[in-house]
Amino acid sequence: MIIQFTKHAKEKMDIEGIDEEQIKRAIRMGAISRQTDGYLAAYTYIRVAFARKGEAYRIKTVFTEKGDRL
Repeated sequence: MIIQFTKHAKEKMDIEGIDEEQIKRAIRMGAISRQTDGYLAAYTYIRVAFARKGEAYRIKTVFTEKGDRL
């Protein structure tokens, strides 16, 4: 799985305490819903917004349910 992160996604990973393995797990095992410009993966308390191009996943942002409520 090829993962590419936007600057925003990297910043959010630091803020939310989410690592790359958690993101991969969310994409592989989470519930995927279609969005206007990509997909949203939801797994446990993690949400990952991403776009897919071939084998690459471009991670746009990540957040937790807790972070979503703030």
